[in-house]
Amino acid sequence: MGLFDFFSKKKKEQLNEGLEMTKKSVFSKITKAIAGKSKVDDEVLDNLEEILVTSDVGVTTTLKIIERIEARVARDKYLGADELNSILKEEIAALLSENDSDSISGFDFPKMEVPYVIMVVGVNGVGKTTTIGKLAYQFKMAGKSVLLGAADTFRAAAVDQLTIWSERVDVPLISQGMGADPASVAYDTLKSAVANKADVVIIDTAGRLHNKINLMNELTKIKNVMKKIIPEAPQEILLILDASTGQNAIEQAKQFTAATEVNALALTKLDGTAKGGVVIGISDQFKIPVKYIGIGEKKEDLQLFDKFEFVDSLFSQE
Repeated sequence: MGLFDFFSKKKKEQLNEGLEMTKKSVFSKITKAIAGKSKVDDEVLDNLEEILVTSDVGVTTTLKIIERIEARVARDKYLGADELNSILKEEIAALLSENDSDSISGFDFPKMEVPYVIMVVGVNGVGKTTTIGKLAYQFKMAGKSVLLGAADTFRAAAVDQLTIWSERVDVPLISQGMGADPASVAYDTLKSAVANKADVVIIDTAGRLHNKINLMNELTKIKNVMKKIIPEAPQEILLILDASTGQNAIEQAKQFTAATEVNALALTKLDGTAKGGVVIGISDQFKIPVKYIGIGEKKEDLQLFDKFEFVDSLFSQE
């Protein structure tokens, strides 16, 4: 798996623990849905549809899943209700694999003469700063030199939080404090990164959801200023979403993908929610790879998103 091999040993165990609340919620509902049933019939499918929607998989993706199971019932003629978990696992994995051929897709840094720039976007409170800190830690552990840029200057707390994380993971930070021009911070960060031959730059941006035009203008200004230093920058625009907000996370994804060229997603706080099904919906609905999932508060609690491993863990009864 390359860059993140050293995190693989505990990955499955952490994933199972992180999805515990969602698993319990889904399984309890499915158990009730098939109680007294010997086969998957229309009533079971109706109940399953409700379970998936209320688990924040989303209506669009839920209907796709139900259609696949209906087709399978029609083809196989008889499917036992006790098979429903394994059927769900297989059909959801198949659905997700159609959207993206890669099972796992992290940031694979090409050999470049300039730093690799990741601009991070997302609303306040979704775990944006924490995710930046965790990413910086993982990149550093993988032998990369990392530089952070505190371009979320709208809130003093944002700068302070990123400062704490930079100290915690021992990665340098460029900051001008609250009220500074975000584009100026980004410019200085990239200038320093080039001078010091950094491998990776992670730029934080303001997390307020203003209207789409203002959001687009601000992010565009930051990107244009960075291109003056590194024409390819930013190579990645990473949108952070809070899985515990369920359908609101999908709405935020719509807003940000409309405002800027998001090409990577990360979902946080999966360990504290029963709404983990939203990962399936987001992975299906947006043609943008979910690259990372957050399953805890510690600096090690960020995983590359493996769609097949995720679905297997979600529907395993261990």
